[in-house]
Amino acid sequence: MTNLIGTGFNAGSNDGELATLESDLRALAEIGCDTVEIAATSLDMIAGGRIIEERADRFVALAKEFDFRYTVHGLVSSNFMDPVTCRYQIDAAKALAVLCDRIGAGILVQHSGALRADQIAERADADAREREALFELAEFCKPYGVRIALENIFSTEPGQYRQTPAEVAATVKAVGHDNVVALIDFSHAYLESTYRGLDFRGQLRAMAPVAGHLHVHDSFGRPQGFYEAYFTQENTALGIGDLHMPLGWGDIEWESIFSELTFLPDTVLMMEISRRYRAEQPASLETARHLMSLYAARTQLAAE
Repeated sequence: MTNLIGTGFNAGSNDGELATLESDLRALAEIGCDTVEIAATSLDMIAGGRIIEERADRFVALAKEFDFRYTVHGLVSSNFMDPVTCRYQIDAAKALAVLCDRIGAGILVQHSGALRADQIAERADADAREREALFELAEFCKPYGVRIALENIFSTEPGQYRQTPAEVAATVKAVGHDNVVALIDFSHAYLESTYRGLDFRGQLRAMAPVAGHLHVHDSFGRPQGFYEAYFTQENTALGIGDLHMPLGWGDIEWESIFSELTFLPDTVLMMEISRRYRAEQPASLETARHLMSLYAARTQLAAE
């Protein structure tokens, strides 16, 4: 029995409506992936922390048309360190947890927090604010069987306060709740390690023991800096930024990583490789399944 239980791709809506999500889901079903992570906040289903039931009903009905294991990506703008919006974000996250329960999703992704350079007065309470919010949300999620997956994010502006991947792991340990796990985004860790001069693999090792969800996509670990691409594809041409490329397009050593790290039980290998790379998704799915096989063989041997 392996800790890695499934793999697939993220899906969402382009316009807040269900039709584009449905198109995405049908394409992923044809590819043959077993798990899908839905960007729930790409849909208009929550207003002021309250579920819009008519829309939610249609969303749940759509999700149940497919035989996927689901995970849910929460607010991409999520930031429990922000004193102004923290309460609003908690309320929205609780609504998302209810939606998770309705579609059988056991994971709700939450981004780790940050402060702007000019929020220096908020720095002292930032970590505690995030931890308290995570604990409150975890208590809410407990009856639903939903785990919050706290994702490591990379620095996006000069002077920003942002936790390293190892510090995100420390936050998960400090919260100390069964319904809070770490989410390793390997490319994010690569970017932040380059930016701060950290040991990339060392940061991954720090996160792995508390990691219950994985975001997998390729890059070269080159921070965006002040470079502004005209076309999105120009970032790819230069290998700069958070590229979300198909596996093998960047230089992350996937086989070496999955031959070393061990994650928590019931972990999903979720590829954040969107419809932009629909033609390459089948090959990435094959690669992901190979990585899962490597992982399973190693962990089974270690258990014998």
